Amino acid sequence: MGDRWRIEVDRGVCVGSGMCVGSAPEGFRLDAARQAHPATEEADAGEPLLEAAENCPVEAITITLAATGEPVFPPED
Repeated sequence: MGDRWRIEVDRGVCVGSGMCVGSAPEGFRLDAARQAHPATEEADAGEPLLEAAENCPVEAITITLAATGEPVFPPED
């Protein structure tokens, strides 16, 4: 079985660009206020989710390993 990721969006930072929904439509939704939120609290690790986090123009998305809390994105320096 593959890794599970916990996806979080800092809604205080999100500008509602929708780039995350474009990159990973199964992973993100925009609400009526155009604020992004994860479709589910945890998801199977996958390139579209990572791409969405990497391409967020305001870096509002964080991804951690669900089992350990270890950062996936942004990576620790």
